[in-house]
Amino acid sequence: MSTPNAALRAVRLGLLMSQDDFARAVREAGTRVGEPNDANKRLIQRWEAGTTQAPRPVYARALESVTGLPIEALGFAPRLILDQVTADGKGGHDLGTAPSGIAPPTAQPSSDTRTRSNYSGVWLSRYEYFSSGRDATFTGLHYVVLLQHGGRLTARSLPGSSDSPLTMDLEVDGHVATGTWTEQTATSGHYRGARYHGAIQLLIEPTGRRMSGKWVGFGREFDVNTGPWELVYQTASTHQSALHEYNRRPDA
Repeated sequence: MSTPNAALRAVRLGLLMSQDDFARAVREAGTRVGEPNDANKRLIQRWEAGTTQAPRPVYARALESVTGLPIEALGFAPRLILDQVTADGKGGHDLGTAPSGIAPPTAQPSSDTRTRSNYSGVWLSRYEYFSSGRDATFTGLHYVVLLQHGGRLTARSLPGSSDSPLTMDLEVDGHVATGTWTEQTATSGHYRGARYHGAIQLLIEPTGRRMSGKWVGFGREFDVNTGPWELVYQTASTHQSALHEYNRRPDA
C-alpha cells in the first residue's frame, strides 16, 4: 500500500491552490524555462496519494519552481547512489555501488506509535526568541496547515500569515510530538532572508487542542539557542474557504 504524500498536499494547501490550480502552475513553470510538461489534476492526485513516489526530473524542477522548496521537502525520496553488499567471489562480501536512481529505503514508523486524535487542520503557531542585535524578545506568529498521516505531522505556514515561511515535520508518540522546523526569514526583514532550522519537542494536551514545548536552534553567533513554542488549534477544516479565512496575519 502506498503512503500518501502529506508534505506535498500541505504545501499545495498552504499556497491556497486546488489540484487543478497546482497542475496549471506546474505546467506554466515548465513553459517559462523551456521545459514543457503535461501536469494535470490526475498527476497531482497520484503524487499526493503516494502512487508516484519520484517525479521525473522535468516535473521535479517545475515543482521546485512553483513551491520554492527542494524536491526532498515535498515528500519525495531523493534519488541517490547507495552502497550495497555484493559477493566478493571468495565466500565473503564487499560493498559495491547500487545502480543509480535507487531511492533510499523509507523508515517505517515504530509499531508502538499511537495517536489519540487526528490533529489535521489549521493551527496558530507561536514561538518566542531573543534578538541579541536588538537586545529584546520577539514573538513569531504563523497560521499553519497541519496534516496527519499515521504518527506523522506535516505543517506549512499559510503565505498571508507571515513574510517568513515556516515548515515543521513531527512524529507523534503518545502525547509527545518531536521533530524539526525550518524558517526562511523575509528578505526585507531584520535577518535579510536568512534560513534558520532546528529541533522541536511539544507536549500535547489531553484535549488535543494545544501543543506546547521548546525549540532548539543555532544563532547568528554560531551558538545554540532555545525558547518556548506552542501550537493552538483553530479549525479541523482544510477546505479552501477555511484556508482563505486564516490566510492573514494572526493577532498578536
